[in-house]
Amino acid sequence: MLEVALQHDFGGVALDITFAAPGGVTALFGVSGAGKTTVVNAVAGLMRPDRGRIVAQGEVLLDTDARICLPPQRRRVGYVFQDHRLFPHLTVQGNLTYGARFAPREAPGPGFDQVVAMLGIAPLLNRRPGALSGGEKARVAIGRALLSRPRLLLLDEPLAALDAPRREEILPFLERLRDAGMPVLYVSHSVAEVARLASTLVVLGEGRVLAAGPAAAVLSDPGLAAQFGAQEAGAVIRARLVLREADGLAWLDTGAGPIWLPDAPGAPGDELRVRIHASDVILARHRPEGLSALNILPGVVTRIEPDTGSRAWVQLQLGDEAILARITQRSVTALGLTPGVDCYAVLKSVAVTRDDLGH
Repeated sequence: MLEVALQHDFGGVALDITFAAPGGVTALFGVSGAGKTTVVNAVAGLMRPDRGRIVAQGEVLLDTDARICLPPQRRRVGYVFQDHRLFPHLTVQGNLTYGARFAPREAPGPGFDQVVAMLGIAPLLNRRPGALSGGEKARVAIGRALLSRPRLLLLDEPLAALDAPRREEILPFLERLRDAGMPVLYVSHSVAEVARLASTLVVLGEGRVLAAGPAAAVLSDPGLAAQFGAQEAGAVIRARLVLREADGLAWLDTGAGPIWLPDAPGAPGDELRVRIHASDVILARHRPEGLSALNILPGVVTRIEPDTGSRAWVQLQLGDEAILARITQRSVTALGLTPGVDCYAVLKSVAVTRDDLGH
């Protein structure tokens, strides 16, 4: 469990942020200036707020009322910066073992060989940072932080400077960290990263918490969709890969019903996350016939929220899952959509890309 309560006056901009998160990856999402990096700096001890209380895994790191403020070296947090900050004069192995110097002997955590294997960096051990790609530097920085055996890992937009292939290289390793139970506070302004990694999502705006809760619930909230942007807003549903069919499509079992997608990663039995963009969902009051779309799922309208201009966000409950659709107000009226109305969601298979799929 991570508990954060911060208040700070930057002179014209007041920060007032409070949230609590269970284990797993807690993502801080918001535009630049929302307060994301300030929060992780306060957790790391690099910034002391006017008032605050921070508790990580039962230990109080900061309590201004009680005059408790542990120095950074005693907080046992591993910090991975956006620019990675590797020591250029050390090899990869030297950078990794530098992190291990700060690990308390009694602290649980992975050993050197385990970290090297998990991050796939054994071939890099004798190289220096100047000879590494951006993705390789990111993996080494994460490994160095892990070998300090932290109680909490802080990742401040670690993929922001990487191109799409390098991001795809790193994301599976971050999924492994999450699934291994490492508590992570992850800063990002990428909806795709948040949807793929986050267990808990905290949305920040102008130094305030706009929403906090399970990532799937926050992402599917039509009242928050505008925070993620018209093209990026959407929901995340859970799926299990059943089999790969002869034509190359993967059959996935979800709480909303069966769906078919191309390029789904993994093997039969694997659990996946599928991100469905609101702009890729078509609604119908009756089950449509004669369409090329393969995924047609029955559901119930639960909420409708206005969007900018003549559009609206519609939330639907499809079995155990909730998704969003972005349609025009005219379509809302023409279809007679109101909460409680039955309808069908048409999901375009080809609209779901590899970026929208994760373990």
